[in-house]
Amino acid sequence: MSTRPDEASGPGLRLATSLRFVRFCLVGGSGVLINQLTLWLAREYLFAALSPPRLRLNAALALAITVATLSNFLWNRFWTWRDRYRKTGARALAGQFGQYALAVLIGSGVQVLLTNLLSTYMHYLLANLVAIGAAAGVNFALNNVWTFRNRQAPPTGPS
Repeated sequence: MSTRPDEASGPGLRLATSLRFVRFCLVGGSGVLINQLTLWLAREYLFAALSPPRLRLNAALALAITVATLSNFLWNRFWTWRDRYRKTGARALAGQFGQYALAVLIGSGVQVLLTNLLSTYMHYLLANLVAIGAAAGVNFALNNVWTFRNRQAPPTGPS
């Protein structure tokens, strides 16, 4: 009987997936904090000389999103899905980051669409929270089956 999460089955697979999702959400929460801190530092200090204010905000947003996305990717790769990565070269890392960024983009699209749809029925902040939850589910699913999928070759020969 294996104890590796990617080799579990039945109740073990559900537990491993649940624990992985909790880790994914914790990483996402840290990403929100990193995003907010980077946004504030960049807007107030790093890009303080930029004018007009909209340009300063957008430059700070771009940096904040980039830093948070990179941080989330690294934490997810080395903590949430640490049992699944095998290749560690720069090319493998860059390719995997590209997949992660695309999954984040798809999840963001889900969030924008749901927030706009649900805000016709409820307060926009509540709608956004619901949409963030749905987008987290989409992001987790995409990253679990695509970005950080189990790439280990199946065993050959008799067991």
